[in-house]
Amino acid sequence: MSHDARLVFADHVGRFYARQHGFPPMAGRLLGHLLVCDPPRQTIDELGEALLASRSAITGAVKLLESYRLVRRTRTAGERMDRVGLDPASQQPRNFDSTVHREQAALFREGLALLADAPPERRAPLAELVALADFLSERLPALLDEWHTHRDRLRATGELPS
Repeated sequence: MSHDARLVFADHVGRFYARQHGFPPMAGRLLGHLLVCDPPRQTIDELGEALLASRSAITGAVKLLESYRLVRRTRTAGERMDRVGLDPASQQPRNFDSTVHREQAALFREGLALLADAPPERRAPLAELVALADFLSERLPALLDEWHTHRDRLRATGELPS
């Protein structure tokens, strides 16, 4: 894969993460680069050179991505600099914790109680959020189980590397 193709891919990932998750574009670009770069762990200077970015921009992006457990810094014995690569935990499904949605439903119910005397059209948006949070808290554990079964099937057939 050419350097230009990697840069275009990194830019696409950067725009997606900026639009969908509010990440600064450099953080998304860094994530995109780390998904396809070789070697898979690189120094801050190597990342800056590959992404045509300053050392401070890369360092800031690394710090942000570390806080989301998407990347990890490592240092090999004898080396004086960190290498940045994808965090293995980042490939695990996230946001399937039904506890979060149960807490969210309880929070929304608290708000709904404050609107007890309000007209139905005023209560409707919050009531729908309660229903959605309840739905997600019930469905996500089963969906995660379905994903694990599907993933294991893909691994067994060789469609997905182990």
